[in-house]
Amino acid sequence: IRGSIDFNISIRQDGASKPMVINTGLAVYYYQGMKQIAQQLGIAEDNILSTLMRMPEVVVPEQDVLPEEEWAEVKTIIEAAAENLMEHRKNEGAALLKDLSTRIRNIEGLLQDVLPLEATRTDKIRSRITQSLRDSVGSENLDPNRFEQELIFYIERIDFTEEKTRLTQHCTYFHGIIEKEEVSKGKRLGFILQEVGREINTLGAKANNADIQQIVIEMKDELEKAKEQVLNVL
Repeated sequence: IRGSIDFNISIRQDGASKPMVINTGLAVYYYQGMKQIAQQLGIAEDNILSTLMRMPEVVVPEQDVLPEEEWAEVKTIIEAAAENLMEHRKNEGAALLKDLSTRIRNIEGLLQDVLPLEATRTDKIRSRITQSLRDSVGSENLDPNRFEQELIFYIERIDFTEEKTRLTQHCTYFHGIIEKEEVSKGKRLGFILQEVGREINTLGAKANNADIQQIVIEMKDELEKAKEQVLNVL
């Protein structure tokens, strides 16, 4: 899964006060500046030292150094935590990929539900358009040959055979990427989901059938859930 963790270790000494260290280089820098200002303003230099010692970072506590044996123990703990983290990431990633596969299988199953509806779709469209024209212009004014030509042209325009084929191919490719032993696959999975969405949208636009459009809505719901999950995949 995608994500990162930052951490730091600080050492705090208990008990006696820490020894102090003078930052000589910084003290000299401050001293030269103070002396120059005192001379320019005609101020006595008697109090420069006391002022200098109060300047930021001139006198600082001595840095704690972790003994080698203690660092070895800390390092062991860090390594164990990192291993546990990586194992957790792998388990979470596997669960995410399993859920993504389920979402795509659901889309494939919904696509199969379209097939029996598609078999009667053309006849329903033909009957609906024919009845609408008869009601509008009357049967006697309807040119059967011209009507048949226009109807065939219209049905060809709303044919979604290519969309079904491409959608199936995208789903198959998606499963193939998930099964590959690759560390980073989130971007490719996201790109495939965009293509899946494009085919689903076109299928819905061409459906011209309430039952098929309802199935398309269910497909979109599964797709949105997959898109949310793929954002967490590295």
